Amino acid sequence: MRITTKSRFAVAAMVDIALREHNGPVSLKDISKRHQISVSYLEQMFSRLRQHGLVRSTRGPGGGYALGRKPQEISVVDIVSAITGPVRSSAQPDNRDSENLTRDLWNRLDAKMADYMHSVRLSELVTEQLATGVKVESRPGKRGVFAKPKDTLVKPSAPNSVFTWGKSLLAQG
Repeated sequence: MRITTKSRFAVAAMVDIALREHNGPVSLKDISKRHQISVSYLEQMFSRLRQHGLVRSTRGPGGGYALGRKPQEISVVDIVSAITGPVRSSAQPDNRDSENLTRDLWNRLDAKMADYMHSVRLSELVTEQLATGVKVESRPGKRGVFAKPKDTLVKPSAPNSVFTWGKSLLAQG
């Protein structure tokens, strides 16, 4: 079993979305700021997560990502396998006697890790984060929709037509 940096980031991003799902879709830009992960790296991860049905996307202003299933239905192994491929034993048989001696050990360890990751649900990770005091900010207003600028009266200091300009030149001379 391979636990890569990409799979660790994916689990963190999924927890982030689960924490904030009551505020609507979460943008990759916001996740990027909170976890210091580049947006392009997140795009690669979320493409795979979306293909596996773990997230769904909303386009347009105020868009982003939301969970594709309930947090109780998503296990850590679902997230990791979406990113790195199916979770399976990484020990491959070969002819070296020294590795044959310990292959069973590594296979059992991989199986224990897979069993543990199957048992951990996204909802549990969210509950743990909330218990540690993680602050979840509320979404500010209407994200992506620009407020209409206030009308301000501008008093022109220059003439607004050729005729007005001509009159001002005649008045000066």
